[in-house]
Amino acid sequence: MQCAHITEPNEFDIMLVMPVARLQLDESDDTGAFYYLTFKRNPKEKYLLKFLDEDGKLSAFKMLEALRGIIKREVKNITRNIENVEVTVKRRKSGSPAITLQIKKPPAEISVDIILTLKLQQSWPPSTQNGLKVEQWLGRKVRQKLRYESVYLVAKQNKKEKVLRGNTWRLSFSHIEKTMLNNHGSSKTCCESGGPKCSRKSCLKLLKYLVEQLKMKHPKELDKICSYHVKTAFFHSCVVWPNDTDWTWGDLDHCFQNYLEYFLGCLEKYQLPHFFIPQYNLLSLEDKASCDFLSRQINQQWNNRFPIFQEMS
Repeated sequence: MQCAHITEPNEFDIMLVMPVARLQLDESDDTGAFYYLTFKRNPKEKYLLKFLDEDGKLSAFKMLEALRGIIKREVKNITRNIENVEVTVKRRKSGSPAITLQIKKPPAEISVDIILTLKLQQSWPPSTQNGLKVEQWLGRKVRQKLRYESVYLVAKQNKKEKVLRGNTWRLSFSHIEKTMLNNHGSSKTCCESGGPKCSRKSCLKLLKYLVEQLKMKHPKELDKICSYHVKTAFFHSCVVWPNDTDWTWGDLDHCFQNYLEYFLGCLEKYQLPHFFIPQYNLLSLEDKASCDFLSRQINQQWNNRFPIFQEMS
């Protein structure tokens, strides 16, 4: 398997972070990922009171609609003041925490997701207690330090609710994931200048590319699969193979195959625990058709020496 180039990214995420002093978090289901938010007492952030629903819960829907209105107004100013650039706000996707901008300056075109995020200065909820098992990989002290980070919640609708009221929020760990990706070695010098280079990030990029390309070819069959499944399986793989010697750069083929086998095992068992919330299975029997189809497609690629990677050249 030869791979020298991964396509340039044309999709970007921006977290619009709003600090909030303290909120009461009440689980909205048994996943431990989705919450209703209420104020314990009179909040310092009085401006948020207008976004409470009739039950006193902080409405993600109301806040997203207000933000969408602000962004639309600003986009009009941008398009008036900048030549040869077309910026549009895409139509709202039901349940999505993002407001998507499509930015065109021929021949370039990019998509930017603006994600409304609340930052809470309080302890992580109990559902995270047994997650982030990085002791053997990054060390016990690193785990303790990461768990001292703030709680982040994004305006994500819980689709399992019988009545969609737009008042649920989902825990987000993207800031922690970024830190782990940037400091991914069991040794501090891994992939630093002068230090040994590992294959972890390259393996992640390869599998992301493989799944993205298969999704483009089979959008209907793989609509339940997303890049977060790939990333979660990657973090679990880093725990299964915690040492830098498990991911040597010169052994990229073997390292990628280990990671791929782990991912295929998740698809075949319909089991992929959230890395931070282990009780939350990211693959369920509802996703069975997509899991089975992706598993067949990946095995077909593997048996034919990954022709999809040759198309990258």
